[in-house]
Order: sequence, then structure tokens, then C-alpha cells
Amino acid sequence: MTVTIVGSQLGDEGKGRAVDLFGDAADVVARYQGGDNAGHTVVEDGTEYKLSLVPSGVIRGKIGVLGNGCVVNPETLFSEIDALRKRGLDPDVRVARRAHVILPYHRVLDGIEEDAKSDSDRKVGTTGRGIGPTYEDKAARRGIRIGDLLDSDRLREKLEYVVPQKRALVENVFGVETGDAFDIDALHEEYERYGQRLKEGNMTVNAGEFLSSHLDDGDEAIFEGAQGTIIDIDHGNYPYVTSSNPTAGGAATGTGLSPGVVGNGEIVGIVKAYLTRVGRGPLPTELGGVVGDTPGYDEQGAGENEELAEYIREEGGEYGTVTGRPRRVGWLDMPMLRHAARTNGFTGLAVNHLDVLGGIDELNVGHSYEVDGEEIFTMPATTERWGRCEPNLKSFDGWPEVDWSAVVEEGYEAIPENARAYLDYISEELDAPVYAVGVGPGREETIVLTNPLE
Repeated sequence: MTVTIVGSQLGDEGKGRAVDLFGDAADVVARYQGGDNAGHTVVEDGTEYKLSLVPSGVIRGKIGVLGNGCVVNPETLFSEIDALRKRGLDPDVRVARRAHVILPYHRVLDGIEEDAKSDSDRKVGTTGRGIGPTYEDKAARRGIRIGDLLDSDRLREKLEYVVPQKRALVENVFGVETGDAFDIDALHEEYERYGQRLKEGNMTVNAGEFLSSHLDDGDEAIFEGAQGTIIDIDHGNYPYVTSSNPTAGGAATGTGLSPGVVGNGEIVGIVKAYLTRVGRGPLPTELGGVVGDTPGYDEQGAGENEELAEYIREEGGEYGTVTGRPRRVGWLDMPMLRHAARTNGFTGLAVNHLDVLGGIDELNVGHSYEVDGEEIFTMPATTERWGRCEPNLKSFDGWPEVDWSAVVEEGYEAIPENARAYLDYISEELDAPVYAVGVGPGREETIVLTNPLE
């Protein structure tokens, strides 16, 4: 049995907590794309764990796998593992030999390229972790993979091929001086050392074979996506996207398992009860604005819903786990969610942050868009047309602040009636049942209707 956890929006939906919530019944949790930009937060018994690379299931003692679709910064990997060990955990993490390696020059290039775009609307707002440049090298067939770190001669050969190209790009195109990040000897020494630690820990695997053998033995597996559907490089609002496929299809290519394995399992869409995004790009249901991110906000200043946006941001702690940047805030966007449901094939939903909306008298949802004189019910294919969309809002009566711990104890029927109507609307529009409702950051602050692994 497999369960794929997919973000249905722009990231930050609470995927880590969903993996942790359902993960007790799992044996293996595999990340299938992205790098150390995941920003997954897990709270266990009041203790908060912030993970940017290591699969969230390790908090429950499960085997964690970084699949071949991931890009791996070994420094981050071992730093997170060591930090978890200091906190009394014993993480068992395996890394696909086919996964590509983030090197220091990737991070340098990431920063340079974002700076070069800073005066235009094409600035994506990356985390600066070198994710995009690493995927670029992967596509250009000049990448260095985890398996290469295990062979000293092979590693040097690859570095001697690629580093001069990167040095020439930085110096001759961008006019920036290079440093240790482009020193072949230093890089070889450092990454050979990482390879030795991977080898000594028996950490590297052929991911598809490893996962398939566990499934053949009857084990349960969770596939953990990072980011969200709307920043998928193929199905998101290009170019304001990540460099990989967070959608369910990415779980097949990023683990080495067949589409049938993924499709025959559960695919759970994680939905934040409102909408947030970090960085630039359209957001038709946006309530307020963030300087430097919201189009036109720097000139226009605060809008009429600024106080509400700030209230939701503060109540929900809407600041980037990796970047610390304030997130833009908007009403729930149903055309966006319909697009995500079609792209992924959700069999169930986990709706998080419902508690944040408590105490607001009236809520709105972007039910459809108006664009070029036409009403549409899903996202347009181009970001330019999406940017012209105006939301047609559907209003809902709000619900009061309640003791959510008591609600969790009593169960789903204890959720305020108006909040249940809101959840019913989401479920009906996406043609998928609600499996869980998050009403706080902790594992115990979730109302579980269905655990797909039980």
C-alpha cells in the first residue's frame, strides 16, 4: 500500500504534519523531489522539528529515503541527521545513488541569477539553496550524482569537466570573482569525505529496487512531496515555479516505481483552509500585500483588506520555514484547487489551519474567475492570463473561536456547523472526501476521519 502526500496549492499547506500524522502505520517514507527547501514542520508532544531535507517520517522512527528525483546537499543532510541525534532520535536515512548533488557553485549561481532578475518581474524568489542550478545541470547531463561521491576518481573526473564551465560563466558572463566554491581540489576533498560517510553508514540505495522490495514484503510506504502543485515546473504558474514535479506524477519518476504503483495507492491532497504564497506571481484572491512580492503593492500601498491579511498571517504564523519571509495571504482559491485535483487525482483531502479562520464574521472563497469577459472554473494555462483573472467570490458565514482541543477530543461533529459547511463545500467541489482536519500545529491537534494506511 502506498500513500502519496501532495501539496494542492503554492506550498506551505502542512504536508510534513500530514506525513507525520499518517506515518505511524508506514514503514518507509520517501521524498521524491526537491532539495533542502522543503520547510516541513512536525510537532510531537510540544517539541517542534523543522526539516528541510530529511523525510518527515524519521520523527516517528521510520526509514527515510531521498529518491532519485531529489537534489541533495550533503552538508544539509548530515547537519540535520546530527541535529536529530542530539535531540535523542536515531534517523535511518537512505539516499538514492541516482539523486543529484548540490555543490557550492550551485548556490553561488542561484544567488547571482536571482540578483540579475531582481529589477524585473521574472524574479522567482528562490531559497538560494542551489536547487534550480542543480536541476539545470541534471537536464544538461553534466550533473554529479550521489553514486559519483562513492568513487574518488570518477568524482574528480566530473569536477574537472564541469567546474571550469561554471567558473567561466561566473567570471565572463556575470563578471563576478570566483572563490573556494570553484576550487576543484577543495571540492574533491570535501565531497569525497561526504561519500565516505555515506559509504560507512551504508546509506546509499538503488531507490526503485529498495522501495519495491519493501512493498513486495508487505510494507507500507508514504511518498512525500515538497512545495505544491501550483509551483510544479510543468503544471504550475511558470516561471514562478520550482525546478521539479511536486505533483503525484513526480512520485513515480522520483522514486523509480511505476505510475501504476502510485496510481493504485492513495493520493492525499493537502489543503490550507485559506491561501498563502511566498514570492512573486499572480494571486487573484489576495487580501493584502507584501512589499517586494505583491505586484504593484510598493506603489499602491495597503488595501482595504490589509488588516484581515495581517490577522491571518499572525494567527497562522505565515512566515517561510526556510526563508523567514512573510507570506502573502488570500482567500481559498477553488479554481486553483480544481486544477490540482485534476492533475493529481486526489482520493482524499487533509484540510489544515481551519482554526486560524475562527472568529472571522464572514469568509469568502474564490469560486470561479472572470477573465476576458468569460467565467472560468479552473486555472488558465498561462501565468499572464491568470494574472488578469478576477475572482468571483462565494461567501460563507464565519464561526466562533472555540476550544479546539475539546473539539478534537469529541470528533468531527463537534466542529462548528458553519466550519463543517465550509469543509463540505471543499470536498464536494474537489470530489474527494476529507480525511483529516488540522486545527493546530501539533500531531494531537488533528481530527482524523480516515487514515489511508489503516
